[in-house]
Amino acid sequence: MQKKPSKVSNKKSTLSSPKKAPAKLSFDTATLVKKLLSEVPERAREVLVYRFGLSNSFERETLEAIGERWGITRERVRQIEASGIDAIRNSKVFDEAMTSFNELAEYIKSLGGIVAEETLLEGLASDEKTRNRFRFLLVVGSAFFRERETEEFYARWHVDQKTAKKVHEALSSLYASLSDVEVLSEGEILDRFIEELKDVNDAYKNEEILKRWLTLSKNISANPLAEWGRSASPAIRTKGIRDYAYLVIKRAGTPMHFSDVAKTISSLFAKEAHVATTHNELIKDNRFVLVGRGLYALAEWGYQPGVVRDVIKEVIGKKSLTREQIIEEVKKVRYVKDNTILVNLNDPRYFKRLKNGAYSVV
Repeated sequence: MQKKPSKVSNKKSTLSSPKKAPAKLSFDTATLVKKLLSEVPERAREVLVYRFGLSNSFERETLEAIGERWGITRERVRQIEASGIDAIRNSKVFDEAMTSFNELAEYIKSLGGIVAEETLLEGLASDEKTRNRFRFLLVVGSAFFRERETEEFYARWHVDQKTAKKVHEALSSLYASLSDVEVLSEGEILDRFIEELKDVNDAYKNEEILKRWLTLSKNISANPLAEWGRSASPAIRTKGIRDYAYLVIKRAGTPMHFSDVAKTISSLFAKEAHVATTHNELIKDNRFVLVGRGLYALAEWGYQPGVVRDVIKEVIGKKSLTREQIIEEVKKVRYVKDNTILVNLNDPRYFKRLKNGAYSVV
């Protein structure tokens, strides 16, 4: 017979995507960008302005869109863009701006040397116009390296190739070590991650940086309760009421009435959850088992679907059990009153009482 569900702790983890306060850098991005663009021929300057959203509209344009405007190919636009960046890097203004670029590099190092693009830009500026200027500076600066978004990782920037490689390898290994249903607390995910990190500078092994590195991965993430695991795991992904219901019941560690599930979703996650809608979603999803009047448990806990009579049959099987044994075993997999079990057990069409007082299936 399968076990009852274990009690899941209601204590919420504090692990989430970490954010720093906006960076306080000493240079003015608008002034610096203007100076750098002044070193570029007019047409290349226009391409850079369009590409990075450096005009008042701050809309970034594709190579194709710019090519269509001028009647030239995408490749030609790319060449003009590259020549403009080269002109900046070879200019006196660029050399004079090295202090500012170094300051930006030190900021990235303070974040762990490698950081998700979105996290980096959010930390650098609160408005899109300023973020566009930082994008431009990151591309122009020779110390910064961008890794494109892949199926495994989000787009990210780094200033330390060696560390970046080790972080990528550690995240891949951590993902491989997780099972599809495993859920880890904050302490557990950090401990497992540190085990996978090899020869990384100890200065980077602090909680804030480790959390930030974890958010580079697309395959490892946290649910709204800040519990971590594989992103595709039913305990981690939350795409609708069913997933929130799963987290609510798992968090409770005991069967819940569908109305209580709806109320908890609304209070815990600030998600609108109508009682009737929640009930319908529970009925449709085989992760949930009706174990009493309106009470739902998780199938993974070992609770069995079906009427009480069917559960009794499953419990007895080909052997014989006493009344007390049957009641005990049935209540491990169904929320039901003793009397309901006895009423079904005394139906001679399905069960037979033996001379020794035990029961068997007819």
